[in-house]
Amino acid sequence: MNDVSTHVRVPLIEEGQASGRLAELYEEVKSATNLPFVPDMFRLVSTRPDLLEAVVAGYKGMYLDGVLPRQTRELISAWTSKVNQCPYCVGTHNFFFQAFGGPEHIAKAVESAQTVDDLPVDERTKVLLRLLTKLSREAYKISDEDWEQAQEAGWSAEELLEGFFTASMFNFITRMVDGLGLGASVAASRISQLEVPSGGES
Repeated sequence: MNDVSTHVRVPLIEEGQASGRLAELYEEVKSATNLPFVPDMFRLVSTRPDLLEAVVAGYKGMYLDGVLPRQTRELISAWTSKVNQCPYCVGTHNFFFQAFGGPEHIAKAVESAQTVDDLPVDERTKVLLRLLTKLSREAYKISDEDWEQAQEAGWSAEELLEGFFTASMFNFITRMVDGLGLGASVAASRISQLEVPSGGES
């Protein structure tokens, strides 16, 4: 397993050293992610359990319930990470995208695509990802017409709100990951090194 501690600018508390509220939050993270370890993105704020609590709540808000399929939310996460040039997060959420049934060729395309039009997805999905790209790059330019175009493509207001929340959370996450020194390499993502479960989940 890679030692990422030399790459980051803050202490990362190991699971075996966690106590009190931090230990409880680490267990919440493993339960929410269904992973046997705490991903290092969460450990970035391990010296501040109060901040970690907010990050865990955001993660649960993105993934544990909702109207969009988990696969779609993971594609949004991976694509927003690509837009923000965060290899760590692209690798992590390409893994989850495939774990929840996303095709490998789409995950591969996310890694190399320059624009949404380079992705082998249907036009309805492209309309959503174009809007969320605009949200990441120049949110102040989003217009009523942009929103209406997405609805005309078949996205409900509730689905769009969830997509906006997920992409907005990832604008926060990628900046934290990159700014604190974790995001420079996909190899730093322990999740991306896992074998994708066969069959995936829906």
